[in-house]
Amino acid sequence: MEKVKEKVAVNADIKANSSQGMLNTSDAVHASPMSHYVTLLFAAVCGMSVANIYFAQPILDNLSSAFGIDYSTIGILITITQICYAVGLLLLVPLGDLLNQRRLIIGQMLLSIIALVIVGTASSSMALFAGMGLVGLLAVVTQTLVAFAATMAVPAERGRVVGMVTSGIVIGILLARTISGILTDIAGWRSVYLVSAALMLLMVCALFRVLPNVERGVQSLSYPQLLRSVFILFAQERILRIRAILALLIFTAFSILWTSLVLPLSAPPLSLSHTAIGAFGLVGVAGALAATRAGKLADRGYGQRTTGVALILLLISWLFISYTEQSLFALVIGIVLLDLAVQAVHVTNQSMIFALRTEARSRLTAGYMVFYSIGSATGSIASTHIYASYGWDGVCLLGGSVSALALLFWAMTRRYTTTALQ
Repeated sequence: MEKVKEKVAVNADIKANSSQGMLNTSDAVHASPMSHYVTLLFAAVCGMSVANIYFAQPILDNLSSAFGIDYSTIGILITITQICYAVGLLLLVPLGDLLNQRRLIIGQMLLSIIALVIVGTASSSMALFAGMGLVGLLAVVTQTLVAFAATMAVPAERGRVVGMVTSGIVIGILLARTISGILTDIAGWRSVYLVSAALMLLMVCALFRVLPNVERGVQSLSYPQLLRSVFILFAQERILRIRAILALLIFTAFSILWTSLVLPLSAPPLSLSHTAIGAFGLVGVAGALAATRAGKLADRGYGQRTTGVALILLLISWLFISYTEQSLFALVIGIVLLDLAVQAVHVTNQSMIFALRTEARSRLTAGYMVFYSIGSATGSIASTHIYASYGWDGVCLLGGSVSALALLFWAMTRRYTTTALQ
């Protein structure tokens, strides 16, 4: 009897917290269609904000030389950024249910500009690491922007708007490497962060003109209660836990490739320029965009099948990637397969998770994306350590092992997930 009462109390708490965390009903009623310009602006801002996390990946060798940091240690920089991003997901994203989102978004972006300037002018490794930590913490503004876009859009166009804004995030992640490589070759690595700071300031000015000043309808929900509801949701929803672990594994594999790829490409016998290395991000965009159909397949009930096929492709991709030092064409094929697989699983994960609790989607997103960041951080530090000790073959073996583990985990949980979704 006590267990029953406890479960009822927890469910009531979640329900109360979720309902309190939503906008007033009138907000949805009075929502007006978002113009194409505003939607593209949201996508651009999201892409730029998330790109700040990934600018460092193709220039790790430059940062290593500039600050005297060993190859086996420089991956910690990416790890710190991703860990801080995970902290921001947990501590900052839920604030969108409590605070004025316009002020929250603009405030976070202004602080991001300061963080980018700190990185771009860093004179010591301590300043560099601190600045990158702040960059990661504040980059979660992308998730707040996605939620606000869903609020601003009328119900009939909400899916289109959110889809376009989310595509900006994917393109930002992948093009970050290309942009970083080009700017580094032209004006040095510091220009990457200083140029981004200037562009972010322009985006702040644009958002200041278009974001509506929507006051939240929440008065009684406290910040600790809001955070507690994230953990309660995670404890109650088994599909969320399963899909979060899959996210951790696929983004570990994703980060293993993209964090360490610069090392063999910049070293002999390839010795590619940073512009050429960054161009491989364009290849990744093709793979990621090819995965946009995954969401439609999930809506038709093929989410589990899509996940299985994508994870098989993820495992196969490492076979091609292992031939990087012998054939760049093989690397291109491997990148397309890897990014196609990762994005397909990611889209499918979100489709399944958002169907769990429509009234708590932002908190479901926060809980899920924390595992994404943990995976990215793990892959970053592990890949550089493995490369320093075992070379590119060791990195590919690590990536293939993580991908095989993801496929095994999916197979083990397939029956429960399929039953739960029916």
